[in-house]
Amino acid sequence: MTAASPIPFDDTFEARLRDLLVWRRDVRRFRRAPLPSGTLEDLIGLACLAPSVGLSQPWRFVIVEDENLRAAVRQAFAISNAEALAAQSPTRSTLYARLKLAGLEEAPCQLAVFADRTTGQGHGLGRRTMPETIEYSVAIAVHTIWLAARARGIGMGWVSILDPEAVAAILQVPPHWKFIGYFCLGFPERHGVVPELEQTEWEKRRRPSEFIVRR
Repeated sequence: MTAASPIPFDDTFEARLRDLLVWRRDVRRFRRAPLPSGTLEDLIGLACLAPSVGLSQPWRFVIVEDENLRAAVRQAFAISNAEALAAQSPTRSTLYARLKLAGLEEAPCQLAVFADRTTGQGHGLGRRTMPETIEYSVAIAVHTIWLAARARGIGMGWVSILDPEAVAAILQVPPHWKFIGYFCLGFPERHGVVPELEQTEWEKRRRPSEFIVRR
């Protein structure tokens, strides 16, 4: 097989890929056991294979190891979470208060991801009419990490209940970096294919046909 030849993916691979997509869950409950050395760097390397507008590679990864910084992120989460709880309707507030929405205490690895909106790489190709494709590109890189991590038995959780400005200030990143997300990674405390938000009856997954429009 030459380098230009397509790699054959058989039915077995396709079935396993579907299994991977099904098993990719937003993990909130982690074991405290550390990941093997170099794991996070390997996953970031795979994320950099993701497509990006104009080959701009606008992703910027901050591995958060300092305990003081982690404590500051936990405090920022507590503030934002309290505000979110106060904004819930009376019928939802009790359920919301019971949800576990972050693994910041337990997860051995924590990663903040940003998009560099001013990068000159790619020479602006594809961004004139849709500059937000910079952020979309980074989101695809995040999903690449998520799948690659799950293939290794590693869980990943997106902590979205954070003030972007607070996180940027805590981590002291350049002002032109846009915060995309803060992620916890580690070995899951438990496994399952049903999202925890569905288990707690916060929401139900809808059928794909409900999202399709034909013209």
